Amino acid sequence: MAYTTRIRWVWLSLAVVAADRATKAVIEIFTPEGYRRSVISNLIYIVHARNPGIAFGIFSDSPSKWLTLSLILGSIAVVGVLSWMLIAGQAGAKLSQAGLALILGGATGNLTDRLLHGAVTDFFEVILGSYHWPAFNIADSAITIGAIFVALDLLIGTRQVAGEPGSKEI
Repeated sequence: MAYTTRIRWVWLSLAVVAADRATKAVIEIFTPEGYRRSVISNLIYIVHARNPGIAFGIFSDSPSKWLTLSLILGSIAVVGVLSWMLIAGQAGAKLSQAGLALILGGATGNLTDRLLHGAVTDFFEVILGSYHWPAFNIADSAITIGAIFVALDLLIGTRQVAGEPGSKEI
């Protein structure tokens, strides 16, 4: 795969980071923490929440500074590995490449928040009947969509048998 083809996925990651950071900045500047406003009544809300934990607020009540440090170091490792996979051409087929680029952008966006604020800013909230989906952001959405792309590529992507032209033997 040509270097310029691989680099386009880095641009997708950077676009996710830019969109994530811009939307979070708007929320951080123009709303107080705890803000909540209905976009579609009883369905979608704009909120201003901070999550010092991981996905869905897990560990958000932990006062440990080690948790924050672990999350930052883990995020740096993930960003490094995903960057290498994309740039070195080790990311698989196009669907996986797009998925990993989305995950990279989302991880970088949330890492930026942890470095700036010690927590991730979330601003979308969804409520379906009695089910309340935890607050999330653009980065979380990119990570979720990216993971779906990678899973789909693993499940339904084209396979090459070892020994066929274009296959890599391990």
